[in-house]
Amino acid sequence: MKIRVGIPKGSLQEATLQLFARAGLQVYTNGRSYMATTGDPEIECMLIRAQEMARYVDHGALDAGLTGLDWVLESGLEVVTVADLIYAKQSRGKVRWVLAVPEESRYQRAEDLGGTIIATELVNVTRDYFVRKGVDVSVEFSWGATEVKPPMLADAIVEVTETGSSLRANHLRIIETVLESNTQIIANKKAWADTDRRSKIQNLALMLRGAMEAQGRVGLMLNVRKADLPAVLAVLPALNSPTVSTLSDPEWVAVNTIIDEHLAWEMIPRLKAANATGIVEYPLNKVVM
Repeated sequence: MKIRVGIPKGSLQEATLQLFARAGLQVYTNGRSYMATTGDPEIECMLIRAQEMARYVDHGALDAGLTGLDWVLESGLEVVTVADLIYAKQSRGKVRWVLAVPEESRYQRAEDLGGTIIATELVNVTRDYFVRKGVDVSVEFSWGATEVKPPMLADAIVEVTETGSSLRANHLRIIETVLESNTQIIANKKAWADTDRRSKIQNLALMLRGAMEAQGRVGLMLNVRKADLPAVLAVLPALNSPTVSTLSDPEWVAVNTIIDEHLAWEMIPRLKAANATGIVEYPLNKVVM
């Protein structure tokens, strides 16, 4: 049995390939081919634009794929949502599709835009957004460079952003958020109904999420006398509770925990001051909750 997984080609491609590598699955791409092999003989990959992923998953050309919630909603197709993977091109956060107008525009909210032209790549979602608000607008598909359309080619735009920096650079002002989106693993209904394929897709999702949970975190191991354990535990945050194990010397215990990496700089000296010894900080590949 072999499953075919779609990897988003374009802005998310490199971040996705890095995530697969951190999860332990190397993906071998060829610049001249849209097909890719992996370190798992039961998984092959295909590079597909995120905008088209839901279509090919729905048709069964792909058993599963990674794409944004935005493009799933835009497609209007019914696919299985396997897992959310909160990462983007530049960060681990969600992205926003925002309604933006020129800085000097008189428009302050969506309701002010009746009778105007809205340029966007996310046409169906944008049209539904204005219908729900009862505002009659003309939504036009934008083939790119959407930020430069107002005010000559459109009155407003709906565009995706992580930081808003590109919009500000083009002298645009955000007036509302149309949609928050994040990357998802989606699956074909027929593949999901097949026990073996479903298990393989679920395992892939498990490992990818584990790699994401590990990002920005490190493990800490240390030894401490039992008498000093309460003071050490007071310093330590943890995903759940730190693991405390007995040592050959009954007066000592070993403590193992996970912390956010940026906390280690201040925490390790505090642990030392609390009489912890043998402190080891180590990297994490995956954290499976």
